[in-house]
Amino acid sequence: MRTAVLGTGIMGAGMARSLAREGHEVAVWNRSPEKAEALAGGSVTAAGSVAEAVTGADVVITMLFDADSVLAVADELLGALDVGAVWLQSSTVGPDGARRIAERAGGRVLDAPVLGTRQPAEDGALVVLLAGPPELAERARPALEAIGSRTVDAGSEPGAASALKLACNSWVALLTAGTAQALGLARALGVEPSLFLDAIEGGAVDTPYAHVKGQAMLTGDAPVGFALDGVRKDLGLMVEAATDAGFPDDLLQAMRGLYDRASDEGHGEEDMAAVKAAFGW
Repeated sequence: MRTAVLGTGIMGAGMARSLAREGHEVAVWNRSPEKAEALAGGSVTAAGSVAEAVTGADVVITMLFDADSVLAVADELLGALDVGAVWLQSSTVGPDGARRIAERAGGRVLDAPVLGTRQPAEDGALVVLLAGPPELAERARPALEAIGSRTVDAGSEPGAASALKLACNSWVALLTAGTAQALGLARALGVEPSLFLDAIEGGAVDTPYAHVKGQAMLTGDAPVGFALDGVRKDLGLMVEAATDAGFPDDLLQAMRGLYDRASDEGHGEEDMAAVKAAFGW
């Protein structure tokens, strides 16, 4: 297939490489042209504009920062989108943002956020959360199989997949902050922090994620998989969605405060493991 990826940050770059590895022709575009140009080679070409990237594509993937970023390119994207082409909107935009984008797209878009960070994106092992018309999903299947290990069907209504993405990211944010709190508390109480990871290993409360993020916190070696400021943005979407649904946001607000504090201390562009700074270590 001919594909286009708009937004070549950590996630978009990995998705573009996964598409190319599976034999697809890939056009990439980014607001900072050098990020797109760095991917060029083989079956990947850097486009100078959104329209240039989209023209002739069977599937277009957007992986941009937020709903406003997506809507800013929507008219140019839709103007160049071929009849029969499918738009996979994979940016994390929340249910309201997904509905606004769907309204602009007029039924030509799939709500398709993904679970996973840098390495799953590079490996084509993301989990795609999908909502929208089944016939569009079928047309996009080769691209979905190239970027993901599996697809979770969230229904046909735009926004359902983006709502599920917020629920999943709330869990990721909580696990990361919880790990930082447990390690930091052990440290403050005079206990070797790594013993926390030893203690939970193999038990009912163990999770591989605690070890991944915990080791990154302990060693200070945390390549950016999910930037802390990206988590802050998503927590804002969670609070907004919870308010709209009449759902208590106490824990979401507490987590938001922790990530805000770490960002205010200068860690916004670092991996989310830097939330440990909110606990003073």
